[in-house]
Amino acid sequence: QVQLVESGGGLVLPGGSLRLSCAASGSIFSISAMAWYRQAPGKQRELVARMSSDGSTDYADSVKGRFTISLDNAKNRVYLQMDTLRPEDTAVYYCNADVATSRYYSYNYWGQGTQVTVSS
Repeated sequence: QVQLVESGGGLVLPGGSLRLSCAASGSIFSISAMAWYRQAPGKQRELVARMSSDGSTDYADSVKGRFTISLDNAKNRVYLQMDTLRPEDTAVYYCNADVATSRYYSYNYWGQGTQVTVSS
C-alpha cells in the first residue's frame, strides 16, 4: 500500500502565499508523476498542477504564473508553492500520484486533502 499525506494548508489573506507539501510512503518502486488537485464547495475536482519524473509540468490556466510545483524524487515528495493567492483559490487541495509498486504494477493514489482558505 501507498499513503500520501498532505500538509501546509491554512487560512491566508488575499495576496498571500502558502506552500503545500505531500509525502508519499509505503510500497514504492517508482513514481512517474505527482500532482495537486483542488475541489471547491459545489464544484468538481480540478487539476491544479502536475509534474512528471522527467521534469515536465502542466498547470491550470487559472494558476499559471502564481503557483509552482516541484518534485523531490529522492524523498518522494511534491510541493506546491502558491503565491498571490485569491479568494477563488479557496478549496480542499488533494495530492495525487502515479506509483509503481513493482516492475509490473502501477496505481493512482490520493491523499486525504488539506484545506486552503483565502479570505480577509
